[in-house]
Amino acid sequence: MSTVASRTFRSIPHRNAHDTWTAIVALLTQGRTGTAYNELMAVAGVASSTITDQTPRDAAIIVTCDGPRTRIYCLYDDDAIDGGDANEDKLGFDPLSGDWAVSLPCAAEELDWVSGALKKHSTRITARDSTETTVAKEEAGAAVAASGLILNTKGFLGS
Repeated sequence: MSTVASRTFRSIPHRNAHDTWTAIVALLTQGRTGTAYNELMAVAGVASSTITDQTPRDAAIIVTCDGPRTRIYCLYDDDAIDGGDANEDKLGFDPLSGDWAVSLPCAAEELDWVSGALKKHSTRITARDSTETTVAKEEAGAAVAASGLILNTKGFLGS
């Protein structure tokens, strides 16, 4: 299992959905502009829609890369105003290093249109049903790791 970093952003009504996405992009790009920044901002409207629907309250925006995974949640309503549970601190690594991807959670009934809208702008940024807790890439990695473990009970119990 790889390392997972978690961040929680104050959203509506502390800041609007677009400003929340812009803050998330600033965290992911570490304030740099370039291809990754442009790709993330190209889907700002779609990402803002999922933030407005409050899906990142309980289902994380999942960012995978060649390093640690990043899970991003949002706070809403009184929690967003208070901000006591927020953690918008910079990450100690580049969350977009190497082969990166972003998975946005959305309601099952909106998955088709959100996926279609994201495909117009990026192959790295995808949508998933908010009831799914992991990304397929994570599940595939876990399956490979699990299949490599064979317990020698005779040897284990004999020690």
